[in-house]
Amino acid sequence: MKTTFSIIKADVGGWPGHALVHPDLKEIAAIKLRDAQVSELIIDYHVTNCGDDLELIMTHKNGVDAKEIHNLAWDTFCEATERASELGLYGAGQDLLCDAFSGNIKGMGPGVAEMEFTERKAEPIVAFMMDKTEPGAFNLPIFKIFADPFNTAGLIIDPSIHDGFNFEVWDILEHKHVLLRTPEELYDLLALIGAKSRFVIKRVFPKKTSKLPESEPVAVISTEKLYQIAGEYVGKDDPAGVVRAQSGLPALGEVLEGFSLGHLVSGWMRGSHNGPLMPVSVKDAQCTRFDGPPRVIALGFQMKNGKLTQPVDLFADIAFDYTRQRALEITDYMRRHGPFEPHRLPMADMEYTTLPKVMTKLGKRFKEVK
Repeated sequence: MKTTFSIIKADVGGWPGHALVHPDLKEIAAIKLRDAQVSELIIDYHVTNCGDDLELIMTHKNGVDAKEIHNLAWDTFCEATERASELGLYGAGQDLLCDAFSGNIKGMGPGVAEMEFTERKAEPIVAFMMDKTEPGAFNLPIFKIFADPFNTAGLIIDPSIHDGFNFEVWDILEHKHVLLRTPEELYDLLALIGAKSRFVIKRVFPKKTSKLPESEPVAVISTEKLYQIAGEYVGKDDPAGVVRAQSGLPALGEVLEGFSLGHLVSGWMRGSHNGPLMPVSVKDAQCTRFDGPPRVIALGFQMKNGKLTQPVDLFADIAFDYTRQRALEITDYMRRHGPFEPHRLPMADMEYTTLPKVMTKLGKRFKEVK
């Protein structure tokens, strides 16, 4: 029997501004998911937050895109939104872009990262959640985890992953996707995913030579684009991802090593700036300086028959202190640019922010150069 691991997240109200999720909202979510567990709709769950995003982690037997699971998440977010409105929280329900549930939560605002797979004897799984950035922020670390031998030693010395992996890449502007094999098509993959605002890694699959089923993903990233749904800036996508580890896959340490750079991502203040992605513990996942810098948390679970152990807060390790310190130095450097690129995003990426309203205001004052 296959198990489904789902992360469904939404910003239903910030406390204060865009900093955190209020405890009342997490309590509402915990009660809703506990009731769903009692009714056996889900097997297990964990509720957390990354910055101002409420994160629902669930295991179940319903498969991906299951109406019952998505409806549970939608109802949870709606109830949390009501409480957020009562508390006067900022942007209450900003990720709920439709008035009624239509059978699938995708395209309605919340982010979704789900995978269905056959459990191994031991199943380590890591839930990554980000705040103040976009799905393309996962491109570099996922590439490093599953395709870069300088990050993942197993690609060289472990026969079970030596043949590499297959990457499903989405063109989120043209709504197309392509499957690329590594290492054979490594350069083609890099040609796409280096343009992280358009091409994003959606899934990673084992190859036929692996002992794992090639149709079952080993990594999945949420790819919802709020600006394309809403037509204007309503917040960055704040993506989530699920990565399986060990036994025919990169080791846990190789998975986490992919986030050791503090690489530059877009998002940050008003979704309009570049800054370093800082790996932090859950307690430090509150974006305050210039609504940032962007954060990523990692919760590690062992899963058995769909039941989850207590999560391990993996980025709480002091081994990531240097990465955090470097991220803070980069933050200070980037901030000194103020409204200038490359701190502010290039004009092409500002289309769905509030900047076009400024340009409209000035439009009639522009005169032809003779």
